[in-house]
Amino acid sequence: MYKLFFLIALLLCSSYAVFGQTGISRAGGGSKMDSLKTKSEYKVANVEDYLIIGFERDTTYLDTTLSIKKDYKFNYLRKDEFGLLPFSNIGQTYNSLKHDFKNNRSLPLFGARAKHFNYMEKEDINYFHVPTPLTELFYKTAFQQGQLVDAFFTINMSERFNFSIAYKGLRSLGKYQHILTSTGNFRFTTSYNTENGKYQARAHIVMQDILNQENGGLTDDDVAIFESGEQEFLNRAVFTPNFEDAENMLEGKRFHLDHQFNLLKASDSLSNNLSIGQVISFEDKYYQFKQANQNDFFGVAFLNTKIEDKVTLEDFSNRFFVNYKNDLLGELQFSADYNKFNYGYDAIAVIDGVRIPNRLKGSVFGIGGAYKNQIGGFNLNGEFGLNLSGDFNGNFLDLNASYQLNPDFQVLARLNSNSKLPNYNMLLYQSDYLNYNWDNSASFKNVQTQNLAFKVESERIASAEIEYTTINNHAYFTKDSNNNVKPTQAETTINYLKLKVAKEFHFGKFALDNTIMYQNVVDGEGILNVPQIITRNTIYFSDHLFKKALFLQTGVTFNYFTKYTMDAYDPLLGEFYTQDQTEVGDFPRLDFFINAKVRQTRIYLKAEHFNSAFTGYNYFSAPNNPYRDFSIRFGIVWNFFL
Repeated sequence: MYKLFFLIALLLCSSYAVFGQTGISRAGGGSKMDSLKTKSEYKVANVEDYLIIGFERDTTYLDTTLSIKKDYKFNYLRKDEFGLLPFSNIGQTYNSLKHDFKNNRSLPLFGARAKHFNYMEKEDINYFHVPTPLTELFYKTAFQQGQLVDAFFTINMSERFNFSIAYKGLRSLGKYQHILTSTGNFRFTTSYNTENGKYQARAHIVMQDILNQENGGLTDDDVAIFESGEQEFLNRAVFTPNFEDAENMLEGKRFHLDHQFNLLKASDSLSNNLSIGQVISFEDKYYQFKQANQNDFFGVAFLNTKIEDKVTLEDFSNRFFVNYKNDLLGELQFSADYNKFNYGYDAIAVIDGVRIPNRLKGSVFGIGGAYKNQIGGFNLNGEFGLNLSGDFNGNFLDLNASYQLNPDFQVLARLNSNSKLPNYNMLLYQSDYLNYNWDNSASFKNVQTQNLAFKVESERIASAEIEYTTINNHAYFTKDSNNNVKPTQAETTINYLKLKVAKEFHFGKFALDNTIMYQNVVDGEGILNVPQIITRNTIYFSDHLFKKALFLQTGVTFNYFTKYTMDAYDPLLGEFYTQDQTEVGDFPRLDFFINAKVRQTRIYLKAEHFNSAFTGYNYFSAPNNPYRDFSIRFGIVWNFFL
């Protein structure tokens, strides 16, 4: 089904490509104001007219320029990967070098979090408003026998009605045995406004599948051989991993509708706006681990035959809200929320006389509110949620304030507080492997986090952010005294500090872009492990060539993080767990790139990790899981306008 949608999207792209690209006034680099002439010489559309509306109704416009920030986002996730370390094959998981504890949710998450980096939540879905049909094609080479493609098309059937269709598909074999990845993300969105502006609606359908073959990483003996750099083992396919018969799959589909009706529309004499609305969402997802035969890597199984673990979640949410907006008081919203959940397995398990139930099923009723206002140079916004009744207790509070001191200098502050139960797979889990069965639904407490952050943004001076988080009852996976991976909760309060500074320096046609992060965890050793220093530094050259027909950027990016006891990966759970045996880090990663823009086409060529052969084979994404070797990859981003 996904492949059919993808084919339709490509056909739409191809049909509009026949018309060719429109005239461009500039070739790239520093401006987002490119003009797009239609076939009529008298009609002109600017890139600024192609609007992108986010989940919070924040609006940006299509950016067709080429910059170093675009290079950072030219990857599988299509977002800046600073603080994330990918595994050897594209489409595998990422190890988190930093953590974000800002949370506006009062209910547990599904689990299998290592599988969710490319899983698009409702907050990741954008809506569009375009003067002419718009197509974007993203392509990047993968690692042996595969490609990464993201095809997108949107059109306004009228000024008030828009729809978009997109599909991101990946298949990559990888350089090690049994790590094939195959993923798909189908998205359909639509938005509609009535002519009088009283009713607005937007909706999306998202269907996703993320399949990974799993091999458990290298054996301990092969880790030593890998680090030695012996010539015969530079062909990574000769390594025999821990197993070659397992795979895991995350699949989900979501139907989402957000609509509202304006009861009182603002006028020149009366600056009040009153509206009522509803946000309704249904998501059905499952996580499955399959293995052809029992393996001692995970311990003893009920039956020494085929392993098939599967857990599902049906999540229904319904919110009714009232929104009042006034030029003086700002925008106020009050909401009533109903959530119904059904998480679990098909059968009850009994192990050594202990009964493991198969379901966490129930509902939660809560209230919430939000506030936005601008007072002079101050921008204020806040949100809260509280579970009043039902099966789970929880609440959150998020307060944000910013002040624009001058056009180049902005100060921001945030306070976030959250209390909710750990993720579902920590509360209840069943597996054909005996060690992976537990029921903590009655014993685990709410995880309580308080997060305080301050940020200063200035292109002329620097951007700096300091963030301090305290965590009580922190829930995490670790190995118990029997060397089995289990969920547990910390008994001490964890204090976590992050300090991040970013600054770009320009020297004529050369530039140096720097991002450095310092981290420190107090009272959390062996519980929350992070490297003390993470840094990314890029030196590059930019210039227009061939009478400004081409814009070129070329340079080198340096990535580095200090050595620490990095989290290990468990492919059965699809989770990372803390460990205290192996330190990873202290290896440089150098990437050489050549990027170019010709009209609306951005071309990317990168030699990734080109220093791997001469700085030592001590690079790992997790214990026993090597990072990527040197490779050359190519890709493009191409926009079509009609």
